[in-house]
Amino acid sequence: MYSGRVIGMAQRWLTGDQQRIWRNYLALNGRLQAEMNRQLQARCGLSLADYEVLVTLSEQGPARVLELAEALGWEQSRLSHHLGRMRAKGLVERHDTEQDRRGATVEITAAGTDALRAAAPDHVALVRWVLFDGMTPTQLRAFDAVITTALDRLDSA
Repeated sequence: MYSGRVIGMAQRWLTGDQQRIWRNYLALNGRLQAEMNRQLQARCGLSLADYEVLVTLSEQGPARVLELAEALGWEQSRLSHHLGRMRAKGLVERHDTEQDRRGATVEITAAGTDALRAAAPDHVALVRWVLFDGMTPTQLRAFDAVITTALDRLDSA
């Protein structure tokens, strides 16, 4: 488990290759998110955050706000503010939960479903073109292994 502590005075820096790969990863992540957001805004009027919420709700069905925040990896306050904006656009509905007054359930509306259906084909095409179309099957398996290993390590932290 990662403790975040530096033992003694010696710090272990990234090697040159690790630094280059890390910087490339950061550039890819930032540029891809910016391009996905730009594409969604231009073609469908959705933000990338809107799209993420709609995808999660379409896959999981109605969800409590806390469960949705966990599924997205967002802070609950960020999600609450974002849901307010999405409700104003008619993309989601929020319902108080009768069993638990502290909780609320969020579900996608017909307008949200329509927006997601309109956005998904171009979004998928972009992701496929940037990430997957240029990979060999061996590269794809290696990419999957790297991502899975990193996510597993974060889950165990």
